[in-house]
Parts: sequence; C-alpha cells; structure tokens
Amino acid sequence: MADIGRFARLDNWQYRIVRNGTPGSFTYLLPATHEVPRRLQHPRRKTIGVRIPDHALVRKLLDELGAPILSTTLIAPEGDAPLNDAESIRSTFGSAIDLIVDAGPCAATPTTVVDLAQMPPVIVRRGLGDPAILGISQ
Repeated sequence: MADIGRFARLDNWQYRIVRNGTPGSFTYLLPATHEVPRRLQHPRRKTIGVRIPDHALVRKLLDELGAPILSTTLIAPEGDAPLNDAESIRSTFGSAIDLIVDAGPCAATPTTVVDLAQMPPVIVRRGLGDPAILGISQ
C-alpha cells in the first residue's frame, strides 16, 4: 500500500476502497502520477491499473524485492487470449524469455476491475473479487 502513492493519485475515499480489498482479487484503475511512463498509462485517460495480490509466491517476491513489480497480462501478438500457464508461454516464446517462474496456472477467472478514476466508482469487469467487500454495489 505504501508504494501506491508513488504511481497513482489517491484521495481518501479511493484509499479506503483500496484498503478494504487489499490484498485481493481486484485491479483498481487510478489516475497515474508523473512518475509513470506514458506507454504504461491508458492513452486517453492517463490512468494505470494497480493490484495488490494475495498470491503467496507474488507476496514473497514483493517482500524479497522490497519494491513493486510492474506486470502485464501476457497475450501473444497473434493471439487474443491470455497465456496463463508456463508450458503455453514456453511453447509460444521459447528462448526469447530468460526465465519463467512457474507457480502453477493462473485462475481462469480474472480479477474484478474497479474504476476509481471517476466518482462514483464503476465496476468495469466482474471477476474473482466481490465488490461488496469494497462497499460498492452495482
């Protein structure tokens, strides 16, 4: 939570919502700070997605690094669906990737995406996270 303010602007109401669902299966869309490169921001809205996962391996990596991790959903250039297991990533990209950390396949259901860059907040996509935990009903 301490690193969010470096990459996203949060008002008190946004902070309370994020805190209620953290760690968890939510991705929060928030206004990006100037520290976030443009290529990582939504091109028209100047927002970024922030996630504080509850996955054990990711939590250990974050603890070990002592810094946030930049990640993205991996979709092959010729594909339209995310690659969510080590074997499909290996077979698609081969030696172009130096390292794959295999913690098992990702959940088939994605995170719940909550747009906190607007008031009132909007559930953009329903997924694993229950919006009721955040105090948002839609």
